[in-house]
Amino acid sequence: MPTPSRPAARAPRPPARRRPVRSGRGHHRRRTGWAVRAVTALSVAVLASSGVGHAVMAGLDSGIERVDPFKDMKNRPEAGRGLNILLAGTDSRDTITEEQRRAYRLGGEPCHCTDTLMLLHLSADRSRVSVVSLPRDSYAMMPPHTDRNSGEEHRPHPVKLNAAYAEGGPELTVRTVEKMTEVKIDHYVEVDFTSFMETVDAVGGVEICTVRRLKDSYTGLDLAPGPHRLDGGQALQYVRSRHLDGTGDLSRMQRQQRFLAALAAEVTGSGVLLNPVRFGEVTRTVLGSLRADSGFTTERMLDLGKAMRGFTPASAEFTSVPVREEAREVPKIGDTLVWKPEEAKRIFGALREDRPLADHDTARPKATVVDVPPERIRVQVENGTPRQGLGTQADRALRATGFGTSGEAVDAADHATARTTVLYDPRWDRSARTVAAAFPGAELKAAPGQGGTVRVVLGADFTEVHPVRAEHPPEGTTGALRGDEVTCPRSKAAGKA
Repeated sequence: MPTPSRPAARAPRPPARRRPVRSGRGHHRRRTGWAVRAVTALSVAVLASSGVGHAVMAGLDSGIERVDPFKDMKNRPEAGRGLNILLAGTDSRDTITEEQRRAYRLGGEPCHCTDTLMLLHLSADRSRVSVVSLPRDSYAMMPPHTDRNSGEEHRPHPVKLNAAYAEGGPELTVRTVEKMTEVKIDHYVEVDFTSFMETVDAVGGVEICTVRRLKDSYTGLDLAPGPHRLDGGQALQYVRSRHLDGTGDLSRMQRQQRFLAALAAEVTGSGVLLNPVRFGEVTRTVLGSLRADSGFTTERMLDLGKAMRGFTPASAEFTSVPVREEAREVPKIGDTLVWKPEEAKRIFGALREDRPLADHDTARPKATVVDVPPERIRVQVENGTPRQGLGTQADRALRATGFGTSGEAVDAADHATARTTVLYDPRWDRSARTVAAAFPGAELKAAPGQGGTVRVVLGADFTEVHPVRAEHPPEGTTGALRGDEVTCPRSKAAGKA
């Protein structure tokens, strides 16, 4: 398949500048790059862990634009253990050049609302960070407030979550999120748009992996299966794309989380932290784009970074608030996503109680990433060896990793099979490759006319079923993944795409 094309020339990027918020709520159009600011801000704590942090960050505090998202707030949730940061990214494109608009297809009018909202929880012992994506189209009941544009007094009313920023800025955004999650926000960070590309380029690009082709005509993204090192412009296309499958923003959130993990791995695994020049360049890029509450100073960031020394991709965990399949229509607003109450309660309860969301046992086998989710595949196990009970063992292990099975293994005609074989109808070749990933070294063999069920004949080489997981879990799943489970293996670094 073709490798992704690059624009002939990179447009020069102008220095970041601030513009006043325009009046009017705008329309909720398709947003541009709603995790790009989140990626940039997440780098601060990682970068701050370097021993040269004080020298570089001294004096940069004055360059951060300050906001007061906690002004006159009452009846807030009780504080839990650890630290909670609300990471917001607006859809502002004020500093994007016309060349960049054309090269990376950044057209459209901004709605002056949040493209992304992520809740970051740093554990009390500073050993773990939990990242929870809040879907932008979530159904939300806006608390009473004064519209920052019109001055009109609003009673509580239903909206999409990303509209809180348009009506009441950071303060109303924090109030709305706290009401929905019952998690007290300690700090608020908002990040500029254009610095994303500069940040990615400053660290030398970021490596991502994909098991299937990613092609989106809206953003221009075109990645063949395999590993790719993305520069700033390509990375922007990657985190913006939402027309790759039928899940839209839900799978895009997962890609953006994957990119956050990949950026953290790049920073901690490369020489950025040990190179004062590169460290200074990246840090100035990041801090020059931030808006934050007055208490989130560079000194505070540095202290947090020092406490997080030793952080690895496995120290981070990522999840999204699961939503129901049925959308809820709101008059004059449109369809909204409704959170699954029990699952959401479990996630935010874990944050309040400072409990992990993912399994942090790094000794367990790392699941192989596959294209087709195992939940969508039916498997029939056949025992091709004289070992009694081997088929039942494999059947149970397949079900445990997500596959649908017949529930009853059978004996194969040949009890002297040397090599495990995966037999499949060619029409279901992608499903067959997912099954084969659970049996490393197995032979793939086409069986025309077999139908949708994949047959596995166990051979003498079989020892155990290897865990697999989909690159994009099925909609509605609630599992959290560690950062090292969503990044490329460090030993298989790729060159430029």
